Amino acid sequence: MRKSKSIQPTNRATPRLRHLFLAILILACYSGPAAAHAVLVESAPVPESTSSGPNIAIRLRFNVRIDADRSTITIISSDGSGRKLQTLKGPEPNTLTATATALQAGGYRIRWQVLASDGHLTSGEIHFSVGG
Repeated sequence: MRKSKSIQPTNRATPRLRHLFLAILILACYSGPAAAHAVLVESAPVPESTSSGPNIAIRLRFNVRIDADRSTITIISSDGSGRKLQTLKGPEPNTLTATATALQAGGYRIRWQVLASDGHLTSGEIHFSVGG
């Protein structure tokens, strides 16, 4: 009687999976922190809205902590003239507030620039109008 050899199945995928796992682990250890650029997530006034004047409370909320002391808000009228507003720290570390006073009826832009906790500057504009 002849004995047959038992054939053991070889699993070639196991070493490949180990190498893949090791590569992912190494990349995870050496990758830097994710960028935390400030992204505007909420504003008052709301973009393209109409507010009653003449004084407008401005509140900008971002997705990360911002440095309010190094951030700016400028109000720009439809004729292109602008004035920098005094910014105040909001109730949360990711919020910036200001008040625009003596606004006449017409279109305006809020131009903001903030310094995020990652050290990057981010800027943007919000268009709104004051009703007459």
